Amino acid sequence: MTRPHGERPVRADVLLQGGRIAAIGIGLAVPDACEVIAGHGKLLMPGLVNAHTHSSETFFKGRYEQMPLETWLLYAYTYISGAPIPDRLLYLRTLLLAMQSLKNGVTTLCDDFFDPMAHSTERLGIVFQAYRDAGIRVNVSSAVLNRPVLDSTPFGHEIFPEHLRSQLSFGAPTTATDYTAYCQEAFRQFHGQADGRLRFAITPSAPQRCTTDMLQACHALAVQHGVPLHTHLLETRVQAVAGQMFYGKTLLAHMHDIGILDRHTTLAHAIWITDEDIAQMGRAGCSVVHNPLSNLKLGSGLAPIRKLLDAGVAIGLGTDGLSSNDSARVFDLIRFATLMHNTGGTLPAQWLSAIETLRMATIDGARTAMLDDVTGSLEIGKAADLVMLDLDNDNFRPRNDIVRQLAYCENGSSIELVVVAGNIVCRDGQLATVREQDVWGELNQLLPAYLEDHGRWEVANRVFEPCFSEVVRRCKETEIGLQR
Repeated sequence: MTRPHGERPVRADVLLQGGRIAAIGIGLAVPDACEVIAGHGKLLMPGLVNAHTHSSETFFKGRYEQMPLETWLLYAYTYISGAPIPDRLLYLRTLLLAMQSLKNGVTTLCDDFFDPMAHSTERLGIVFQAYRDAGIRVNVSSAVLNRPVLDSTPFGHEIFPEHLRSQLSFGAPTTATDYTAYCQEAFRQFHGQADGRLRFAITPSAPQRCTTDMLQACHALAVQHGVPLHTHLLETRVQAVAGQMFYGKTLLAHMHDIGILDRHTTLAHAIWITDEDIAQMGRAGCSVVHNPLSNLKLGSGLAPIRKLLDAGVAIGLGTDGLSSNDSARVFDLIRFATLMHNTGGTLPAQWLSAIETLRMATIDGARTAMLDDVTGSLEIGKAADLVMLDLDNDNFRPRNDIVRQLAYCENGSSIELVVVAGNIVCRDGQLATVREQDVWGELNQLLPAYLEDHGRWEVANRVFEPCFSEVVRRCKETEIGLQR
């Protein structure tokens, strides 16, 4: 995917040593005590990068439909809820996301972990332990928001009656000082574990959901530790209205004006952005994670990906959570992202190409995670994160163009081998790090009661749905000079 061969397949041997790519070339000498994996008729490619997801949603796959984001949040994240998920289920939930990712060729995850209104290093440690055990590379963050729900919702105080407003008050919000202290401890305990495979990152939930001092404190932490500030930006029309209503400008312009838009900034979704926003993003050198399937499922809109690419913005691909997408398969994202923008009267030359979306799923996705010097391409010195696919497969029969068939035909069924940091983590569909049947045996015992309990909280949160539907309706009628 980068030098020296770029985007076209070549015939070569690859030597992995010490968790890294030690050599690439024809006829490499085989060191003593080296395992040899025959690669004839196979394709070796960089491991895929899922640049934006939420392990918090893993148990809700296929649970919801026909809901815009503002309504879906009521049920997937339940404003009124009981105790946080038990520690053991927290571990298994995280492990399950890693398992399903590795089996589908994903070697790097960016998990925007959300533990409702809590920031506990003990709970965060459980998440890191699951990823350590699975053997995947990961950026884990612990999402923060500190503005009340209705303070960040257009027309919220006007639409919601008092008895509902009071139920959306959750006590004193997290302060920037407290969150900074928590993050510094998280960096001390977890960042760089497993020879650098596990990292902590910074995630203010969204600019409209955080105070200015919180956003600036998060940015300072990201710069100090050389990690992304990863946030949701302008995912829906409601959020576009929020920027104009609360700041008199777009939310991207607000981020720029308070000094938190630069190379460290990674923006998930970025749908309802203006042409000036796009130009500013290009000048700032920030990154965007495109979430094509969750954007479609939640009806959020079509992100202006071609304009972002033309402005020089790096684009990664994200599944988003397994509730707003329902799958951990990044190959699905590659296909949909390549095809879904061929609409709206655009010229064919402006459509995305197979190699562009493959870059989003590999080297450019790694860039959004600030890991492009570590992973995302097959280069000497980089981490040995790679996937081997069988080309003697219906996805490549007849074989015309491997790059295009990867984008348009591959669905993960050709994967034979997945390697992370030089360790084989999956071979022929069988995980090497986890006993999958044991995990499911335990989940089959524990999950029914948990999901039944969650169902009761879904019912409790239904009381808010008419008001949030009215918010969405009013925002659709509010002129913002933009259509996505």
